[in-house]
Formats: sequence, C-alpha cells, structure tokens
Amino acid sequence: MVWDRLKSMFKKTAGVDWIVVFLGNPGEKYKNTRHNAGFMAAEAVEARTEARIDRLKFKALTGMAQVGQKRLFLMKPQTYMNLSGQAVREAMAFYKVPLERVLVVSDDVTLPLGKLRIRREGSAGGHNGLKDIIARCGGEGFPRIKIGVGSPENGADLVDWVLMPFSQAEMTVMRDAARRAAEAVEVIVQEGIDKAMNRFN
Repeated sequence: MVWDRLKSMFKKTAGVDWIVVFLGNPGEKYKNTRHNAGFMAAEAVEARTEARIDRLKFKALTGMAQVGQKRLFLMKPQTYMNLSGQAVREAMAFYKVPLERVLVVSDDVTLPLGKLRIRREGSAGGHNGLKDIIARCGGEGFPRIKIGVGSPENGADLVDWVLMPFSQAEMTVMRDAARRAAEAVEVIVQEGIDKAMNRFN
C-alpha cells in the first residue's frame, strides 16, 4: 500500500497538464527585439509563478510551474525561431501531452503594439515559429496567445522589422503586454480558453 502511494505521488509529480511554449530567438543580440515578445511573456510568467525557465532540455530552456491545480511545463526553444517545432515535439512525446494542451505565446506583426489576441487554433499567419510547430507537431489545433508588435513602418523589410529592438517607450507598452499575456496563460489553463478570449481579446 505504501509503495502504491509512492508510485501515485511520483506519477503526479512527473506528469504535466499543459506545455506552454514561448517563442523567440536565443542570445543577447535578439533580446528585446520584436520577435522575442514570447520570451518577454516567459519572464512575466516567471515573476508571477516564481518558476525558473533555466534548465536545458528538449533543445529548450525549461521549467515547471504550478498554477492552481495545473502543472505546467514551460519552454523557451533554443533552436531559433524557424525550428521551434523540434523542441515542442520532443516535449509532447516525453510528457504525452496532446496538441490541444500545448499553449504557444508568440509575437504578431498584424496586431497593434501591445494588443493581445487569443485563438483556439489557426494557421501560422506567416509566423515561422508557428509554421514549424504546425508542421512537426500534428497540425493547427493548438491554442495560442499572440502579442502585437506592430507592422513594419515606412516599407521596412519584415525580417528586419521583427529583429529590430523596441524603443524605450515601446518597451513600456510591451512589459504591460507581457504581464497581461502571463495572466492569460493562467486563465486559459485554469478556466478555459473561452473565458480568456472574452477577457483579453
């Protein structure tokens, strides 16, 4: 009986309810760039949950967080944006988490700076990180939180735009957006995506 209880505790500790993926590019040169809005949200989640996303696993920096009764596996893929699906696929296979419980947080150039948009599923919309997750992990059926980073100005090239650092004024807006995205993560995993969409969209 004691052994059965220990096995039950181990299973509960080892398992996760959700995988939460924050998209960005690794390295100091990409810090605070538009494409790294997902990483900014990861920092906000760390602050809210006291988690630490610092363990290298599945080609990602990872950590665990407890949100209410839900156990979250947090990931910041370190493969560069267009190969993000590699890390996500490995984590899904290890933890046996279905695609509908993989929550992805990314930047979005079609949204105004700092605006959030939550979707139950959908296409990549031209985002290379989402595109790779869709290709490697079984389709479009995963929820996502998109953080607006604004559209290219004055005919700027899209690649140059997403790799451009935020200005000081923009960073103020983005820090608030990252905080709201972290709140949205908690609402989605505890109360469901419909409530999160009603509250944050």
